[in-house]
Amino acid sequence: MLRIDWNRRTCSRKGHITYAPDEAELRDRLHARTSLGDAWRCLRCGDFALGEPHGAGPAGDAPLVPRGRALRDLFILRFLAVERALRGLLILVVAWGVWKFSNSQDAVRRIFDENLSVFKPVTEHFHWDLEHSPIVDTIRRTFEYKHSTLLVVALALILYAVIEIVEAGGLWVGARWAEYLTVVATAAFLPLEVYELTEHVSVLKIGTLVLNVLAVLWIMLSKRLFGLRGGLAAFEAERHSASLLEVEQAAGTAPGRLAAPA
Repeated sequence: MLRIDWNRRTCSRKGHITYAPDEAELRDRLHARTSLGDAWRCLRCGDFALGEPHGAGPAGDAPLVPRGRALRDLFILRFLAVERALRGLLILVVAWGVWKFSNSQDAVRRIFDENLSVFKPVTEHFHWDLEHSPIVDTIRRTFEYKHSTLLVVALALILYAVIEIVEAGGLWVGARWAEYLTVVATAAFLPLEVYELTEHVSVLKIGTLVLNVLAVLWIMLSKRLFGLRGGLAAFEAERHSASLLEVEQAAGTAPGRLAAPA
């Protein structure tokens, strides 16, 4: 089974992150002299990179660089962020359509009734009562909605779209508040998605429901939200335990290979 090296994969795209700590012993373990010049160990992938360090100072001030599982989790979060962003944009388009329709219901109704008759010969050939079909009945019911009701629907859709887009932005940068918002907002709409399935089953609806349930469970458990698996304290401890600098502080490790400057 192919195993992805998230550390080197990220460094190959974004470059290495090096740091020169003030502590002499730790500095020596992260530094190497070569015939090509000084090299510093990358805090993400562990390889040595030629060139000056990107930062320097006390070890406690070094950046906490995501590594390994944290990078994989960030990739998943960004996949969810893209899905949320696309959904938010689609909802905005629907909201715009509802608003436009609210301002021209009578005109749309006339166009619909005039063009409906065009399809009647075809539907009668197949013995389908077009006038009383569920689709036509649903469309005609929307014509009866008040202008104010449609405006409320449009505003509600805009609010929903904004929530989705804000979620997307927060998830993209891995913000913890966005993880809470995603779990709460997604879980709040799960009963509605289940209800829609009782009305009409489709592959898309089932796939969306499964994706949302898995997303809620994965975020809650992997990010230790709401106190699960030790909560925030355990989550931060896990992040720091994966830090290369903290590993080096705890004990020496075998040197990595020499990497070219990124």
